Amino acid sequence: MNVALVDTQGQAQRLSQWRGRILVVNYWATWCSPCREEMPGFSRLQDKFRDKGVQFVGISIDDAAKVIEFQNETPVSYPLLIGDMATMTDSAKLGNSRQALPFTVVFDRDGNLAASKLGRWKEEDLEPTLAELVSR
Repeated sequence: MNVALVDTQGQAQRLSQWRGRILVVNYWATWCSPCREEMPGFSRLQDKFRDKGVQFVGISIDDAAKVIEFQNETPVSYPLLIGDMATMTDSAKLGNSRQALPFTVVFDRDGNLAASKLGRWKEEDLEPTLAELVSR
């Protein structure tokens, strides 16, 4: 994935910079309650698996100012990038045919789609997937 989006500081970030890591990409928005509910668990998993080659990235389909405000109120331990409706359209190519939120995809170290989920992904349900990918 060579997608480039800006982070909350306005700097361009390419998803390809995390090539070679297990990449968890979460499409979310500040107005999406299930999105907000799953993020603390994602932060805990990021902290737990960081040293094992796992990288979470949140892609918000929202206004940058709202994402920054959210991040100030609810710090997360992974980068938040700003997407748009074209980003949502791109998520359909990854299996989000309804283009709904939250939507999360997991790529293995080789960049292959390993898992995806439409709707809230509970920490205890995602953790075994990450543990299995880390063990490979």
